[in-house]
Amino acid sequence: MTFPVVWIYWAVSLTIVTYAAAWMLNNKREYGYAALVAIYAVYLAASQILAARVVEFDIGIYVFLAPAAVFIYPFISQAIDMINEVYGMKRAQIAIFIAFVTQVLLVIFFVMTNSLTPAPFFAYEEAWQEIFTFGIRLTIASWVSFLITQTIDARIFAGLKKRYEKRIILRSVSSDAVGLTLDSIIFVTIAFAGVAPLLPLIIGQIVAKNIIGFLDTPWFVWYKRMLEQNPAPTDRQAE
Repeated sequence: MTFPVVWIYWAVSLTIVTYAAAWMLNNKREYGYAALVAIYAVYLAASQILAARVVEFDIGIYVFLAPAAVFIYPFISQAIDMINEVYGMKRAQIAIFIAFVTQVLLVIFFVMTNSLTPAPFFAYEEAWQEIFTFGIRLTIASWVSFLITQTIDARIFAGLKKRYEKRIILRSVSSDAVGLTLDSIIFVTIAFAGVAPLLPLIIGQIVAKNIIGFLDTPWFVWYKRMLEQNPAPTDRQAE
């Protein structure tokens, strides 16, 4: 069986982002929060676009159907954990709001572009309209699920950090599992009702997102360890 190349891209991108975020916090602390929020918003925007393509997610014993965004969406939960870990829940909530505003702008840009008359030689107009008109619905679905689940994720993470300061994996895995499961249910129901069979997509998303969410945990632990090796004055606000 050929090793799926998608996992190479996934691991490389996660490594780059994690290292860059930790380096920024250790060496350019004044830009750390902005860098983390930028990473957070980019992953969110990319996931909205990639969600338009439904793919097979093969776990070896069974093949699930899920939007392609399952390969990067779990890192959104990890990114908010990275912000929460350093800056606390209040700043995490601000990051959620900023990312939400970027998604509103994304929809506006889609609508703006779709209102233009295509060039006579542009041969992909029908495909463009199909994908990006549907993409608007996906993004709106993500607004609802994003605001609900990311807020829950941030609160669970902050609560566990207060009670179990040293248990890094516990707070990361627990908050992500709850958030990713709820997101799968809310997002798929709104985005694909009347378009695709809901139950297979919901199950596929829950399984795929939680597997990937669990697999990216070592990167969060690595991030935390890098910060501990070069501690900087904390910017966390009292919760």
